[in-house]
Amino acid sequence: MAARENILEALRRAARAVALPDLPKGGARFADRRRQLGEALASVGGTCVPVADRAAADRALATLAIYREAKKIVSLVPGVGASSLEIGAVSDPHELEGLDVAVLPGTLAVAENGAVWIDGSVLPHRALFVIPEHLVLVVDAAAIVDDMHEAYARLAELPVGYGVFISGPSKTADIEQALVIGAQGARSCTLLLVGPMGERPAI
Repeated sequence: MAARENILEALRRAARAVALPDLPKGGARFADRRRQLGEALASVGGTCVPVADRAAADRALATLAIYREAKKIVSLVPGVGASSLEIGAVSDPHELEGLDVAVLPGTLAVAENGAVWIDGSVLPHRALFVIPEHLVLVVDAAAIVDDMHEAYARLAELPVGYGVFISGPSKTADIEQALVIGAQGARSCTLLLVGPMGERPAI
């Protein structure tokens, strides 16, 4: 024990306080957040589809081959898509095996990197964003923020709980530095951006 205490004491003597960096408030600002969001999402393998309202979002969803050909669908967005599976009756996430499409609501979208925040409190099972073959995220255009600084400031105003940022479909480049889409989760990610952008969200 003496050797251990000697080592710890030496570490304590050598330790010195370092001031935290003075980071500037905020970061990137985009003149056209909607366009930047679409470009950022496309760069990570996703697709952004602007629509006028929820009814238009439902019609746009119906035109997607991934939805038309799907046999097992869950939608948590009222008025957008029709569930073929009663999610309230699913007690074990393993029952979601073979899920073709999940339509999930997003709280906000980040123009800088195409990320969408999914509030975990709306998910009956967290597997819903990793197990489907295809993800469809629905976000109000008025909820686009410029960057992650702004996103975290907005989220700080919400009740503390589980959530996740999703930016495009699943992807990895671990093997021979070759990008593979859908290796560990959804093979595609479509963002339905609903309505006009409106005023810049206050933070």
